[in-house]
Amino acid sequence: MKTVRTIFWVGVVAVFAFVFFNIRLFSIPSGSMVPTVRIGDYVLVWKMRYGWSKHSFPFSPDLFSGRIWPAEPERGDVVVFKDPRDNRTDYIKRVIGLPGDRVQMRDGRLVLNGAIVAREPDGTEPMRNAFGQPIDAPAYRETLGPMQHRIVESEGDSGPFDNTEEFVVPAGQYFVMGDNRDNSADSRGSNGFHAIPFENLIGKVEYVLFSIKPEDEGQAPAPDLGNRFLIPVQ
Repeated sequence: MKTVRTIFWVGVVAVFAFVFFNIRLFSIPSGSMVPTVRIGDYVLVWKMRYGWSKHSFPFSPDLFSGRIWPAEPERGDVVVFKDPRDNRTDYIKRVIGLPGDRVQMRDGRLVLNGAIVAREPDGTEPMRNAFGQPIDAPAYRETLGPMQHRIVESEGDSGPFDNTEEFVVPAGQYFVMGDNRDNSADSRGSNGFHAIPFENLIGKVEYVLFSIKPEDEGQAPAPDLGNRFLIPVQ
């Protein structure tokens, strides 16, 4: 019996350690990544995907710099990271530019290293405009390398961040954007930061684990939230 209890508690400690150090449940407070993830979604973040940094731990203790067992993100990954301005606030965005890449928006089109990134129309997405009125915004299927994902342009191709300067991503940093292109604070400078240091990545978003319909759906009404359970994030 003593052996059984010992095995049980070792198992409990092992599971706790695995979850504590490798997995995080992250709630989505804004619509910047609609339609990939929505307000009210709870996503599962795999922290070990890029190795550990100080931001892998609660309160980001200043125990070491850089990453342990680093593995670089791929273009198109959806990631959670700490805002480099305060190293406290969490954001969720998509990796668009890798170190050395040149990134620009021209008339609503993503331009990567001088080439326009392919996209094709993919219906519409229910949104709210600046006055809170429901609209059907144009949606597209965008291709980043071997990956495809859905984006939405709530203001068409003439929003405030649909034409930008060309950004060169510094070494050891990553350029990120929201899939809700006209309603996202991201590396285009709409909130004051540009590229994200590798150290600030918390992990890769793997699944929408479940969803809770928020009291105020804000920019992105989503009547199907109750059906969102264990959905892979691409």
